Amino acid sequence: MPAIERWHATWDALGAARSSTLNALYGELQDRYAEPHRAYHTAQHLDECFAQLDIYVAASAQPPRHPAEIELALWFHDAIYERKGDNEGRSADWARDAALAAGVAPEAAARVHELILCTRHAVEPPPGDAQVLVDVDLSILAAPAPRFAEYERQIRHEYRWVPGFVFKRERRKVLQGFLDRPRIYSTPCLHDRLEQAARANLAAALG
Repeated sequence: MPAIERWHATWDALGAARSSTLNALYGELQDRYAEPHRAYHTAQHLDECFAQLDIYVAASAQPPRHPAEIELALWFHDAIYERKGDNEGRSADWARDAALAAGVAPEAAARVHELILCTRHAVEPPPGDAQVLVDVDLSILAAPAPRFAEYERQIRHEYRWVPGFVFKRERRKVLQGFLDRPRIYSTPCLHDRLEQAARANLAAALG
């Protein structure tokens, strides 16, 4: 789990006062990301996302417009991860409500909500901060081969209740969908860094 100092820095940048409530919320998120039914959507995923975001911010010629909103969206984007239900929608609602309760401006809270909804990956994200968030969330597709293989095992573990032949069929659809996109990564910075490796991983997994 990323350090609590980063958590508080995110809220500081959004204009929220530090409080025991935010400390408790951090603990609640820790518990969520450590739930026993998770294997990929854990603190490890958060750590990897924040590492990619830091690289993007340092290297990109197009910095995010609202970096703290992207950070808050990352903290919450998989906060709800259950077998049934609209996980992204419920996570987005939780983030917006927490932001409003902490005194974040309503327009910023609304943007965080919309950012998290983009992690459904149902459609390509709109230009701007959503592209940064989605590219960071998908950066696992370009991981070194051993980590990508581990990721695939983790996803299978999270869907262990699905019969093997059904999982393989549906997983192929998901991976092929990413491979069929003209661009997996929308931002020039992450496209240049990750696109080739992601396509190689996806092709190997499908092959």
